Amino acid sequence: MTVHIRKLSVGSESFESLAEWQAYRLRQAGRLRHVTRTMPKRRDEVLDGGSIYWIIKGVMLARQRILDLEEVIDEEGERRCGIVLDPELHRIVPRPHRPFQGWRYLKAEEAPADLRDGLGKGAEEMPTELLTELKELGLL
Repeated sequence: MTVHIRKLSVGSESFESLAEWQAYRLRQAGRLRHVTRTMPKRRDEVLDGGSIYWIIKGVMLARQRILDLEEVIDEEGERRCGIVLDPELHRIVPRPHRPFQGWRYLKAEEAPADLRDGLGKGAEEMPTELLTELKELGLL
């Protein structure tokens, strides 16, 4: 059974800024990998079609497929988890989210829909701020 991961995108101001940062990292490293402190215990479920759902400025706004989970040894010799990501970043139906530390699991049935699937064609062209405000007003 698939399970996803939700994570704060610290430093990102918007979906677009996350996309720009990742494009830069992809050019630099040839692939996208986000290193986090702990390896998911539910590794097999995450790798069974799981995605990482990015929370930006208190709103869950984006998703990326997780391709692999690698063990990484940092500069101090500590074990970490390298989350290897698909370069394709998907906008999702915005969902307000409180801050937390690290990452958390997200059940597949609780994951927000991709924007194009949840709101129809053309929704991806709407500014993120407008979509977030419409969601907060209960109009989405």
